[in-house]
Formats: sequence, C-alpha cells, structure tokens
Amino acid sequence: MLKTALRIVGFELKGLAAIGRWIVRRRHGVPAGATVVTYSKEQTFMMTLMTFAMAVETVVLDLLLVSLGVPAWLRYAVLVADVYGLLFVAMLVAACVTRPHVLTAGELRIRYGAYFDVRVPRELIASVRSGRAYGAGHMVTVEGGRVSVAVSSQTNVTVQLTEPITVVRPLGGRAEVTSIRFFADSPEPLLAALRAELPARS
Repeated sequence: MLKTALRIVGFELKGLAAIGRWIVRRRHGVPAGATVVTYSKEQTFMMTLMTFAMAVETVVLDLLLVSLGVPAWLRYAVLVADVYGLLFVAMLVAACVTRPHVLTAGELRIRYGAYFDVRVPRELIASVRSGRAYGAGHMVTVEGGRVSVAVSSQTNVTVQLTEPITVVRPLGGRAEVTSIRFFADSPEPLLAALRAELPARS
C-alpha cells in the first residue's frame, strides 16, 4: 500500500514538472540525434475540450452552491476537488507531450506520460508492423504476453520481440512480454527506421 501511494505521489510530482517543461517547450529523456515519436495529438484535442467543460462546470457549481447557502467549508472542499481535477488533466496532457516515444541507435523507448516507460533494446526487435486496433479498455493492458499502451483506446504499431522483457505497470506490477502494441501520431518514420535494420540482422 505504501509503495502504491509513493508511486502515485511520484506521478503527481512528475506531472507538475511536465507542466513546467511544456511551458518552456522542453522534452524529457530525448538525447541528441534521437527520433521523437509523438502520440498525444488526438488525445490533447479531446482533453482540451474536456478541460473547458470541467472549468465551466466548476464555475457553475460554485455559483449554485453559493445560491443554495451551502456551508463555506463544503463549498471550498468541492472547489478544491474541482480545481484538482483541472490540474490533473493539465498534468496528464503535459506529461504525454513532454515524454514522447524515443528511438535511438540502441533502443526504442515506449512511454505514456509519467505512468509507463519501457526500454526495448533494438537487437531484441524481431519485427514491426502497423495496423490500427481499437477497444483497449485501459491505458496499459497486459494479456497473453503482450502489453498494449493505448491512446484514446487505440494502438497502431506492434513490435514483436525475440525474447521476453519485463515491463512495469503504472502501479508497480511486473510482467514478462514478447509483444508490445502502442500508438504513434505518425508511425511511418518509426516503422521505416526499424525495418531498415531488420534485414541486416537476419
């Protein structure tokens, strides 16, 4: 329980730091010469709309509570909860924007904001293919030796490995996987870069 609580606090701190990076337009964990693969464009648009709706709801609800003569302590508690909800969405969006997938000469790093991060050595990649899949129920799902890292409940890149690697789920659970599905805004450059070296290794 304590470890889970500490992980959640860590996510919050990384999210706050991500807002700062977003403001100054800096990315986390992107070395010189690396290929950046973004995944947050579709999600950011939807979350921007959701944030606007939440902001309107916060103002309307506060005015309603005032008109009903609700005790100040209860009104402030509701207001704090609503403001935290807005901050959470901002942290999530900022973390996804500033922590993209990264391809370097040695590894493919697949991430989802501050919540998921797996490094795949390029020599373990057996194949890579594109293909959009829908219906992912959670942000990170592990099933049958495959981990899916979905954005807006979809993935469009699948990487098959030559041997299992260990992935760490958001709340700390570990699993062995030989296949990784994830989403990329524009997967073509990533697919081309990975496929270019596969024939040379085989």
